[in-house]
Amino acid sequence: MISGPAMGRRELLTKPQYVIGRHPECDLVLESGAVVSRTHARLFARNGGYACEDLGSRNGTFVNGKLINGPTQLQDGDTVRICEIEMLFGDVREQSSIRAEEGSSKNQPLGVLIDEDEDESENEKNAVRTVTGRLDVRGSEYGFQLSASAESKLSALLEIMRNLGKTIGIDEVLPKVLDSLFTIFLQADRGFIVLKDESGKLVPRSVKTRNKDQEDQVRLSKTVLREVMRTKEAIMSLDASGDFSMSESVADFKIKSMIVAPLLNFEGEPLGVIQIDSTQTKGGFEAKDLEILIGVANQAGVAIENAQLHENMIAQKLVEQDLELAKDVQLKFLPKTSPNCQGLSFYQYYNAAQQIGGDYFDYLELDNNRLVIALADVVGHGVAAAMFMAKLSAEARFAFASISDPRKAMAQLNDRITALDADRFITMSVIVYDKPTNKATIVIAGHMPPIHYHADGSISEPGEDIAGPPLGIMSDIEFDSTEVILQPGECLTMYTDGIFEAPNKEGTQFSINRVRGIIEAAKGQVVSAGQELIKSVEEHIVGCEQEDDMCIVIVGRD
Repeated sequence: MISGPAMGRRELLTKPQYVIGRHPECDLVLESGAVVSRTHARLFARNGGYACEDLGSRNGTFVNGKLINGPTQLQDGDTVRICEIEMLFGDVREQSSIRAEEGSSKNQPLGVLIDEDEDESENEKNAVRTVTGRLDVRGSEYGFQLSASAESKLSALLEIMRNLGKTIGIDEVLPKVLDSLFTIFLQADRGFIVLKDESGKLVPRSVKTRNKDQEDQVRLSKTVLREVMRTKEAIMSLDASGDFSMSESVADFKIKSMIVAPLLNFEGEPLGVIQIDSTQTKGGFEAKDLEILIGVANQAGVAIENAQLHENMIAQKLVEQDLELAKDVQLKFLPKTSPNCQGLSFYQYYNAAQQIGGDYFDYLELDNNRLVIALADVVGHGVAAAMFMAKLSAEARFAFASISDPRKAMAQLNDRITALDADRFITMSVIVYDKPTNKATIVIAGHMPPIHYHADGSISEPGEDIAGPPLGIMSDIEFDSTEVILQPGECLTMYTDGIFEAPNKEGTQFSINRVRGIIEAAKGQVVSAGQELIKSVEEHIVGCEQEDDMCIVIVGRD
């Protein structure tokens, strides 16, 4: 159909007879009001081809502009006109029957394959470059050109621009582009939009063919696609079998003519290509068709990049929402309040560098008047560290609740963490405080020892000489412990490396010495010591992003 409401529709003639008219039971139904008779004309097999015969219609049937009065044998390229509807008859027996199924998919459409053979010959690559250099050499020398009217092309182009301007989803915009291109290029049999994925692989994202009942196995030439993207130049071939004589993809489908244009983003970098091709011997493309496709490709490239940016933004927002939920979940693993222990004061601070982090602290009150105070740092930060921290929380509670000896509890915890084989390690410091005796038993696994502020104003760091290796490196490790008696006015401060390694704009770290100085200056005032320490670190890193998770736990005797 080359004019009328069904313009662009194709019908493969295989039956011995086709009745044409406006009645729903006709083989070829023409929608054109009452001017087309109910049974207007017929095509019937004769002399190895088809003949056309009017069936006594009111307005007659025309072949090549002449009213027919009897059966008229049709030749390749003849036009049949019924009222204002014109049809082109062509012998398509030499065409390939290999087609793609209509539709689009975010993933590679069914049956659409890009020829991944990396061993294309230099002859084939050179053929592509040669075609690129002669975009308008042949003009329309191949005779009859099947084309839409100027009004139809303008209308279709405007429709493309409207669709590209208001659509933000890639899977919405691509099929609309191909639909409009098929309105412009009546000679097109197939249309493809191929985009690069994140890995750089070319993936067909939208496919359209004229007929749904054709086979769905299609291969595309990667050589042609990649060359167009590499040179950022559109190509046109009106003799594809000659220009691409070395290409199996072209030969297999008997492609007669094709135009391919790159899709470029704002920076002029290739996103993919649009390919329109035809298996028709007559009615190939013209140089002006290439110009139209280039214009559409330029607009489509911008729209596709906008759609990709929009999709990335939506995906990022979903990730941020998930991280916020994960942050809430992670905070539920940490104590909401300090233990209510008579004669003891507590201060705790936790701040992840990202939404979620790998630092950890916990309080565990045991039945025998003992309190476990744990602080740990999972190597790294972010989602992986947070997941590891959640596992540590559960395992630590089980180990120290079920084993009375803190050294053996730390050893069992190490064995459980090592058995995960997670290629991560954890530094940890644990204080088991005996309330009746005020004795603090300290066990350390690769972490900094707590800072002990003494009643006489001095400080020490008990546990330096007994620290074991970090958790998760190797199993069957024995840990040692040290003990201190916490006197009135004394405190123990535990902290992670995000505190003393915090850098300022010049890259200077906060330092352990400054931590020690602040604890010493607070003179055993637990809350004041913690608040001053955090205030000083925040002032030190002002204007910088926090690089690591920060955690502090201070326990002091009133």
